[in-house]
Amino acid sequence: MPDKIRRLLPLLGHSGGSRDAMTCLYRCGNACDHPVPNVSANPYLGDVVNVEMSRRGVVRAGAVGAMVLGFGGAAAAAAGPAAAAAPVETAATLGGRPHGKAGKLTFETVAPNTLDAVTIPAGYQTEVVLRWGDPVEAGAPAFDLHNQTAAGQSKQFGYNNDFVGVLPIPGSKDRALLVVNHEYTNEDLMFPGFTGLDNLSVEQLKVAMAAHGLSVVEIERVGRTGRWKPVKSRRPHFNRRITALETKFELTGPAAGTPLLRTAADPSGRVVIGTLNNCAGGVTPWGTVLSGEENFNQYFVGGDQAPADAKPKLARYGFSTTARYPSGNRKWDRAQERFDLAKHPNEANRFGWIVEVDPFDPDAPPRKHTAMGRFKHEGANVIVARSGHVVAYMGDDERFDYLYKFVSDKKYIDSKAPWARKHNLSLLESGTLYVAQVAGDSPATEIDGSGKLPSDGKFDGKGKWIKLVSGNKSEVPGMTAADVLTFTRLAGDAVLATKMDRPEDVQPSLRTGKIYAAMTNNTNRGVGTNAPADEANPRNANKHGHIFEIVEDRGDHTGTSFTWSLPIVCGDPKAADTYFGGYDKNAVSPISCPDNVAFDSAGNLWISTDGNALGSNDGLFATAIEGRERGHLKQFLTVPKGAETCGPFITGDDRSVFVAVQHPGEITGASVEKPASVWPDGDYAKPAVIVTWRTDGGPIGS
Repeated sequence: MPDKIRRLLPLLGHSGGSRDAMTCLYRCGNACDHPVPNVSANPYLGDVVNVEMSRRGVVRAGAVGAMVLGFGGAAAAAAGPAAAAAPVETAATLGGRPHGKAGKLTFETVAPNTLDAVTIPAGYQTEVVLRWGDPVEAGAPAFDLHNQTAAGQSKQFGYNNDFVGVLPIPGSKDRALLVVNHEYTNEDLMFPGFTGLDNLSVEQLKVAMAAHGLSVVEIERVGRTGRWKPVKSRRPHFNRRITALETKFELTGPAAGTPLLRTAADPSGRVVIGTLNNCAGGVTPWGTVLSGEENFNQYFVGGDQAPADAKPKLARYGFSTTARYPSGNRKWDRAQERFDLAKHPNEANRFGWIVEVDPFDPDAPPRKHTAMGRFKHEGANVIVARSGHVVAYMGDDERFDYLYKFVSDKKYIDSKAPWARKHNLSLLESGTLYVAQVAGDSPATEIDGSGKLPSDGKFDGKGKWIKLVSGNKSEVPGMTAADVLTFTRLAGDAVLATKMDRPEDVQPSLRTGKIYAAMTNNTNRGVGTNAPADEANPRNANKHGHIFEIVEDRGDHTGTSFTWSLPIVCGDPKAADTYFGGYDKNAVSPISCPDNVAFDSAGNLWISTDGNALGSNDGLFATAIEGRERGHLKQFLTVPKGAETCGPFITGDDRSVFVAVQHPGEITGASVEKPASVWPDGDYAKPAVIVTWRTDGGPIGS
């Protein structure tokens, strides 16, 4: 089938919700048009499930699931007792300690709109910090749309930008390192005269590969304002591009070096070229950035000819095992053979990890931490428990997939000494990985899929963290530690983890210790034979999503039990199936498809959206999560037509908020010559990072 026709078919049949079909094609390889990868028989929580169920029963069910999938290995021992309770320690990050007073958000609410612009409240200003093609590394050529090269793009700011982190440079009050993920490319909007992936030259394919990855750029505050701009580095080596094309990554942890990660090009199983589909991330207390590899399956071909024993595992991760070139595939095998699973089936296992980058040491190779598990990571965010152990929370961004947490074996050392930082850089290399199982506390008859609140007036319940791996020891019978970490989704299936509605960004509040997860949407919930609504995911055909709040029992982030609730059920406030923490719904902004979450120093929750199903542009919202203002959600900004709001990152002094404007103008039929958006420069659409600040120099929001 000609490539041009093949590309149009998924657009014509698109039914994946409110995202434009072009976004579905390029961002996730038409995931919604493919079968749901999770076909496990995990019970849905339509009624109260005893979350203190016998561990023996869970293990027995897990053993059956593991054996069906063909894993070998000795059965593991049962999980040990929960860790001792300890109060929350609000660890400092380089963004600053929580210090503001939570209260009413004072900015003027921005109205929903469909403008081709960034709209902000009165009294604020916004400006582009970096856009696609801007120089990053020394020697970067001026961007030439009609003469793009892989060598040039490897030194320029990459394409679509998602995660944003700002790390102050020690010893400087007004300089920082901006770290940005480049999630994916859209060749329709990158190359003039584009007529299909089959017609791209190998050099153009390599340009796209170089446009993936991350950028590290030194920036400087302008005067005493909240405005920031790129600056010629006093240490030119700080600026750095990390790409899918040629950057070498080190594998760490129990799965590194095992046969599952070895390839012909890397018989050691310890060095990977590149990173793929980097979505959200986080900043660690020791000054590094974590980046999540998400929809990596779309970059590979040849799954139909992969070894028979690999196919069930590939299918669980969304790889097609029936077609050589599934819809949405990028044809990268024409540039590098390693993307052909028929020849290199283990190459797929080398993606889907949490990546750690040290922006202050550009000579240090970025690392992929196998101890944190392999799935479609949205990102990872950490908090330091009072015991000193680092705890990372993570979501697997797929319909009906799971929430995870990782607890480090070693303890964080709160010191600026070089030896302490060296120690802290090893914290994510070994630990215990858990998956979440949750249950509601309302009768099944009160959860009917309509989104109606149960009789107790809230969606809430209990949960437990089920161990999957402890160090080098598997906790899932029939699977080795390397099996569990490389095929973490299958381990979650085996222990009856709870199917959630696309768990994306997960962020602990450093003020309260509570954890907040964005459940973006799941239009397959309760449709056909798919799992119906439960109290944690209370609407069938859930197109608007919700926010999931976790409170660890006794404030112990290393423990194994928690309570949960839904502070926000998104959608039109006028609709009966929405909820805003009990706040007057006449006074809140409509919100749809929460994606990323962040906190300011006062503890307000900021939420960015992706795929607004209410007919207006995506945006950035804020709400208090404690006190009288809990649930008073207000829209702070909107992004241009076709764009997604990513980030956000609020600086420690609350004077600036950075947002990544991803895929502006990504609307079916658009091209470089006929753009659907001309943001930000008036010619054609360019993904970019913006910064917004108050003109009077005051704090963002309140």
